[in-house]
Amino acid sequence: MADGALTRPSRRRAPRELVADARSTRVPWWAAVLGVYLASRVLTTVLMLVSARSQIRTPWAPASPSYLQYATFWDAGWYRDIATFGYPTVLPVDAAGHVQSNPWAFMPVYPGLVRAIQDLTGAPFDVAGVAVSLVAGAGAVLVLHRLLSRSLSPSATMTAVVIVCVAPVSPMFQIAYAESLQTLLLLTALLLLVERRYALLAPVAVVMALTRPLGLAFALALLLHGVHRLATARRDPFPPGERARLVLATTAAGAAGVAWPVVAWIRTGSITAYTDTELSWRAAYVGYRHLVPFEAWFDAGDFWIGGVAGILAVLGVVAAFVLILTRPSVRALGPELRIWVASYGLYLFAVFFPQSSVFRLLLPMIPLAGALAVPRSRTYRVAVVLAMVAGQWLWIDLVWRATAGDWTPP
Repeated sequence: MADGALTRPSRRRAPRELVADARSTRVPWWAAVLGVYLASRVLTTVLMLVSARSQIRTPWAPASPSYLQYATFWDAGWYRDIATFGYPTVLPVDAAGHVQSNPWAFMPVYPGLVRAIQDLTGAPFDVAGVAVSLVAGAGAVLVLHRLLSRSLSPSATMTAVVIVCVAPVSPMFQIAYAESLQTLLLLTALLLLVERRYALLAPVAVVMALTRPLGLAFALALLLHGVHRLATARRDPFPPGERARLVLATTAAGAAGVAWPVVAWIRTGSITAYTDTELSWRAAYVGYRHLVPFEAWFDAGDFWIGGVAGILAVLGVVAAFVLILTRPSVRALGPELRIWVASYGLYLFAVFFPQSSVFRLLLPMIPLAGALAVPRSRTYRVAVVLAMVAGQWLWIDLVWRATAGDWTPP
């Protein structure tokens, strides 16, 4: 009975203590995000290896390539050339004098960073290129969590992270393309915008604009953000110092957006070197033309569908996009993210010719993953994630995998 005398009945723990204990054992948000990211990268690796087993011989690799060979298909070859040889001073042209596809279509930050890592470590391009994308992708999902957690619940924020990690174009986080680095820079810029840290935003926007061509779209978003702040200044003060810093950031983004075409002009002697190079990719669809803003989508409607039906299809896409922006789940993201999505959508409508690369070019609309995650139904969220995984497999095997006479570049 001595034991009984020494042992007191355990007291019932107060709810406050239980909550504190649960918080102390909870996985840190960053660890949860990185865990999801790493697990999703394993999934993508498996899907890509399965797809690679049926890959025929290509200019980039033999049949049934290894993972690193498969991860350096398509535009990765251009980045490899830039990292190795730099940019040409003479534009390649055909017999009729039309500019052909060449490295000037690709911005310098990603291949420059990969080359620097190669020089420091001695790693080959495929290893360095994939490593940059993998690390940048990890940073991107961490910043995404920080960004969306400002407006969404913890569960919705984490669901959005999962959606992004398994989305159809999530393989971009582990292949030798600039998109992963672009996404990290874009989300960092958006976080700084939401936090109104305009001075820090300016250099990030410049580097981003020289990684992928987002500078003009982001400058438009900053301009519209400034208009919104002026319109709401009575209830949300917009002091002169912040106005000046926002003007600086907007100017920097806009200048960076036109800097690369100017560099191409100076290096090649052709004022239209960059635009002619970009237009060469769509020549197979509509022939060689000059850049006319907002024409490409209607050209695509005529090419893919034809006639009045093609025009109506384009107008239907525009109407659907506007409707999406008005949805309550999108409005929940806050004005800054809605302004960015609208600005980037307008930019794509102005300059992009819709084809199989459209899925990859929608990646900068990544904040919309937050809107997909707003509904609380667990069944709905699981269904969305499963649909994303299925879409990822379709993208890898139908778009990324090259076939004989393939005209579907990712």
